[in-house]
Amino acid sequence: MKDNSIFNPDQQQKDLSSKIVTGLERISEVFKILLWEKSKVVGLSPIQIQILVFISFHKSDLCNVSHLAKEFNVTKPTISDAIKILNKKGLVIKDYSTIDSRRYNIQLSPSGKDIIAQVHDFANPLKTQLDHFEQSDLEGLFSTLSELIYKLNRIGLLSVQRTCFGCKFYQKHTTSDYCSLLEKELLSEAIRLDCPEFEEK
Repeated sequence: MKDNSIFNPDQQQKDLSSKIVTGLERISEVFKILLWEKSKVVGLSPIQIQILVFISFHKSDLCNVSHLAKEFNVTKPTISDAIKILNKKGLVIKDYSTIDSRRYNIQLSPSGKDIIAQVHDFANPLKTQLDHFEQSDLEGLFSTLSELIYKLNRIGLLSVQRTCFGCKFYQKHTTSDYCSLLEKELLSEAIRLDCPEFEEK
């Protein structure tokens, strides 16, 4: 029934979860707007910018077509086409495997690093607004978001996540979270959404 739709304002007034989902949709629009603004400046598509930003900050074994397709929830041909254009523009370098010449990881070229200097901050306007909130509000919001990301991954809606909750080093104690790799208790704000040492359970 459309009366029960999340996007029906009457439904939102009756159900806080519906209202929150609508709010998350609005925020997702902000990311699209900010990416498009940068894409007009540097002459790249949003997905090309996302690929460059990702490979700039992640280890090389995650910077291949298969993983990037999962990361951005698009097809391998879409990623391959984007990389082909980035390679033609001289922004990335393909580092071919010595074992299988069809496989390669992607690295930034010097020109790619110049582009990153112009685009890596595309989400800063959103962070600026968050910085005005009280620390306790941010901690509560982060705790909810990190749990939500993990749960969406568990039901298959997010194909990739590198959060503590899905990591083999994570342990849930009665009153706290614990990382056996770091050998320390994790405060809520210490939970990572994108951990470089992440290993799936």
